[in-house]
Amino acid sequence: MQDTRRRVLDAIADGPVPGPEIADRLDVSRAAVWKHIEALREAGFSIEGGDAGYELVTVPEFGGEAVAFGLDAPFEVEYHDSIPSTNDRARELAAEGRENVVVLADEQTGGRGRLDREWAAPSGGIWLSILLRPTVPPADAPAFTLAAAVATTRAAREAGIDATIKWPNDVLVTDGDGRDRKLTGILTEMEGEADRVSWIVVGIGINANVDAGDLVEGATSLREENGDVNRRVFTQRVLEEFHDLGSDLDSVVPAWRDLADTLGRRVRVDTPGGEVVGEAVDVEFPGALVVETDDGRVRVSAGDCEHLRPI
Repeated sequence: MQDTRRRVLDAIADGPVPGPEIADRLDVSRAAVWKHIEALREAGFSIEGGDAGYELVTVPEFGGEAVAFGLDAPFEVEYHDSIPSTNDRARELAAEGRENVVVLADEQTGGRGRLDREWAAPSGGIWLSILLRPTVPPADAPAFTLAAAVATTRAAREAGIDATIKWPNDVLVTDGDGRDRKLTGILTEMEGEADRVSWIVVGIGINANVDAGDLVEGATSLREENGDVNRRVFTQRVLEEFHDLGSDLDSVVPAWRDLADTLGRRVRVDTPGGEVVGEAVDVEFPGALVVETDDGRVRVSAGDCEHLRPI
């Protein structure tokens, strides 16, 4: 959102303010104020104008301008009604030298998950990718994936859903029969050199106000679990929590442990070096899973984790 437009919104948020007063306060012309008001109306903001001045009545439920308004995190929001992939668009922005940008969409037509698995991303969801340029070594990059899982799980719990995390980054809800249903998927991509990260894109796909029938088998949605949510507020909470965690990477693993469903469970992890089976006993920075196997402890940095039923 343009800085002047944000300041216009802030000015009218607490009650009617005459246009000339806004213009004087922001040191812009009255015509500029009117243009920003009209642009905000086109973006879905309900703004009344009368003798007492302009007043913000309602904020749209979703969209770039809506999410940016009141967002307590230093991200620019680029919104699309529909896009093939928010991660692909974020990588394009990275090539242009951009940073601290959130690519947000109502629908993805070419979404993908880890290992190029199918990922349904219909209208009504929250599909976003965060472009960062953190001053960290590449070895620390997995912590941002864990941070995204924590941020989303916290937001889901605030919305009344008992979500947990399966290592490393799946946000799950367990149904009454003990089956895990996937609520969120996270896909992180990175470019860098041996000693520094050039950019990181953290893609987060949240099944928000979507019917379960429109999702792949084994998935669930916020709607299915507890009814529709305000996607603007939910998105803001995810971004704010993610920013706080990303600003203090030492806080990420303890926060992840508190929300994890994997720890203490018997797991099977398919890794590039083979299958690891045992009890998941810990996670170590920046995100390695520690598994107690029959042959001793194994630290797994990457792999496909499956929760097994107790023997």
